[in-house]
Amino acid sequence: MEKFPLKGSREAAAEGNSYITAYQTVMKKSNGHTNGAGGDGDLDGTFRDHPLAQHTKLTTSLTAAGTDDEDMIDITPRSSPGDVIGGGGGGGSSSGYHRETATESDTERDFGHSGGNGGGNHHNQRTMHQHVPTHSAFGDPMDGALSFYGSSDVQDDIPGIGQYEDFHTIDWQRDIARDRMRHRYIVKKRQDSLWDLIKGSIDAGSGWLCVLLVGIAAGCVAGMVDIGASWMSDLKHGICPPAFWFNREQCCYPAKQSVFEEGNCSTWKTWPEIFGLDRNGTGPYIVAYIWYVLWALLFASLSASLVRMFAPYACGSGIPEIKTILSGFIIRGYLGKWTLLIKSVGLMLSVSAGLTLGKEGPMVHIASCIGNIFSHVFPKYGRNEAKKREILSTAAAAGVSVAFGAPIGGVLFSLEEVSYYFPLKTLWRSFFCALIAAFVLRSLTPFGNEHSVLFFVEYNKPWIFFELIPFVFLGIMGGVIGTFFIKANLWWCRYRKFSKLGQYPVMEVLFVTLVTAIICYPNPFTRMNMNELIFLLVSKCSPGDVTNPLCDYKRMNITSGNSFIEVTEPGPGVYSSIWLLMLTFILKLALTIFTFGMKVPAGLFIPSLLLGAIMGRIVGIGVEQFAYSYPNIWFFTGECADSNLITPGLYAVVGAAAVLGGVTRMTVSLVVIMFELTGGVRYIVPLMAAAMASKWVGDALGRQGIYDAHIALNGYPFLDSKEEFAHTTLAADVMQPKRNETLNVITQDSMTVDDVENLLKETEHNGYPVVVSRENQYLVGFVLRRDLNLAIGNAKRLIEGISSSSIVLFTSSQPIQNLGPQPLKLKKILDMAPITVTDQTPMETVVDMFRKLGLRQTLVTHNGRLLGVITKKDVLRHVKQMDNEDPNTVLFN
Repeated sequence: MEKFPLKGSREAAAEGNSYITAYQTVMKKSNGHTNGAGGDGDLDGTFRDHPLAQHTKLTTSLTAAGTDDEDMIDITPRSSPGDVIGGGGGGGSSSGYHRETATESDTERDFGHSGGNGGGNHHNQRTMHQHVPTHSAFGDPMDGALSFYGSSDVQDDIPGIGQYEDFHTIDWQRDIARDRMRHRYIVKKRQDSLWDLIKGSIDAGSGWLCVLLVGIAAGCVAGMVDIGASWMSDLKHGICPPAFWFNREQCCYPAKQSVFEEGNCSTWKTWPEIFGLDRNGTGPYIVAYIWYVLWALLFASLSASLVRMFAPYACGSGIPEIKTILSGFIIRGYLGKWTLLIKSVGLMLSVSAGLTLGKEGPMVHIASCIGNIFSHVFPKYGRNEAKKREILSTAAAAGVSVAFGAPIGGVLFSLEEVSYYFPLKTLWRSFFCALIAAFVLRSLTPFGNEHSVLFFVEYNKPWIFFELIPFVFLGIMGGVIGTFFIKANLWWCRYRKFSKLGQYPVMEVLFVTLVTAIICYPNPFTRMNMNELIFLLVSKCSPGDVTNPLCDYKRMNITSGNSFIEVTEPGPGVYSSIWLLMLTFILKLALTIFTFGMKVPAGLFIPSLLLGAIMGRIVGIGVEQFAYSYPNIWFFTGECADSNLITPGLYAVVGAAAVLGGVTRMTVSLVVIMFELTGGVRYIVPLMAAAMASKWVGDALGRQGIYDAHIALNGYPFLDSKEEFAHTTLAADVMQPKRNETLNVITQDSMTVDDVENLLKETEHNGYPVVVSRENQYLVGFVLRRDLNLAIGNAKRLIEGISSSSIVLFTSSQPIQNLGPQPLKLKKILDMAPITVTDQTPMETVVDMFRKLGLRQTLVTHNGRLLGVITKKDVLRHVKQMDNEDPNTVLFN
């Protein structure tokens, strides 16, 4: 025992460490004892402020005083000076508390192991053990009775204990309680000295500083992505010889030309002109066609190759994974630096290739990567997974803010669509971060106008009450189109996932790009950038606009009494445009189905807005001509006294909102994003009517939006807090093992090291309840497999006298004196306050506990006697089974 002094490295480990480690040192000196610790997926009763806590009996207990602790064998090896304890996770939610060197962050680890859709498959190919560190119960920190083994920094305990595994969930309650303890210690220390007061103030403001940096970085990255994508998109059509880094608009400034007219811009050269041909004619058309296809293939192949070689997680939208990460799941590498870099570059390339995708959804992923990286600058967030998710929620809001120039809509999007835990202070910080991001983006002016939004509308005509009928019709059609797209895209993604096609992602990208380029170039509507086409569809027709075929109207003034009324009659350009738009709608819908889910960065917002805008513009033209043909109908009487009030561009805006709502099932955030996107504040009511109709119809035809559907497709362990569990089952119906089956347990003082090792070899459980004895199975606590392996391995390697016949003790009491080998005390890794429910607890309550408290598992007892365990996987499978779905689709281990 003299060779292994009691926790002798604590004071040394406290140097340069977190406040918690220092606090434990102070408490140890002042009180002469420390609490036990462990690793457990269950949650302690410290989440006192949560309303659900009153339904759960959360017991707390203090460990024995210092004399008992002196009997504990220290199995903590000394850390080398070069060891640096890293913050939690980069990887898709970043996994927390990962031991790393100063040059290797877990945000970068394992970035090459699988793509977004392949995460579950990769997970099945390797053996992983669930682990979430536990904590012992604790009292009031002001009384000096607080210690937190297993929840402070890793070097304070057994190496490896206190880490989260890849593809597992975090312990929300443990991390929140840990942060509260740290905060209480800081508040107490503020009274000691001026320096402690300054450090406390810095800590209090670190959250605002972090979101400020995230907002600035998100705005800068979004500006670079927009500028790069714009330049490369124009590169398919031509180049600016005086300054090749200028896009077409910058090259021809200030003589801006219409997208339908090449104009007389002498500085911008098309590819036929570069080769000495004319701008128009059959030969130049063929040359331009070939260069368009070649550039598209080049950009797409670069994007797919970069994603496959350097960051498989950079593919897709990223929003389904972000939702899962924010719910507490760990996907290492998903929010790392490589993913940020490759997703930004790949997004510019894939958008420039002309694929039917947008960059707005991936901007949420990019901003979340930025938030994860900056959270490591502040240990308060980098070393606490629950606190880090507050920064990630804020970053998601900034992502939408820079994607659309809609800061308020970004905050509501984070609240409504992606965030799982969204306290009030996160709302304030999200608003601040979105504001900063939008301001930085506006300073870069990537949209080339005086507005910070994509599709600013300049019309301000009032809408009439009759128009609510076509607005609701657009909402219904949006719900139908959205549901059709979701079902078709899921069918194709399943086929891709379970067929040989999934083995050739780059070839799939090249084939889809080739088909897209070949069929889109002949149609001027499909050839142009989707952002430009949406702007064209939502814009009003001015009397002097002769270049836009949608504005080919014959305008006449007729006399009505003492006033003149301007009426419009569509010309041949409008009719031909309608047929081209119908063809564009069919092509874009089909191409989006096959494009979304490929191994390139791909968003869904812009394609959905485009489909809705096309539908809305066609309906708007129809309503406009109906009003022109029948101006004396009673619902038009008095409304069109001065001019024709029907604005087809408004119908395009409403239709865009309807289809996007049908695809994503957003409501409040959708309306706010749309009126921020267009600047049409007075059209909120039409947008609300269309959004609600789209939501109702979509939910009637299919429950899930596109993001929830892809979460289910990938098998991510996501418990949707918006859904209700309406079944009448009990905890006893779900727990493992079932009644009359053997429950694998560990006794507190009667099993040897060999017995425990055999149990670990024979079973694959991620944790084991500790009971009084085999005959008297009253619950003592819970210990994790990973903690047991680490503790026993370190004990055998470092402690003399430990053998296979040593008794394993999970108590502080002295064992009965015997002549055998010295016992191994492992109370340190035991969670003595696991959350429990009774066998008669309704599953509705259990599901709410897992959702709202972030539980990983709970123990089932009857009159204090242990019956079984319910894990998050059991809950997920039970929910799917009760909903008549396949429970084996949950890949979470």
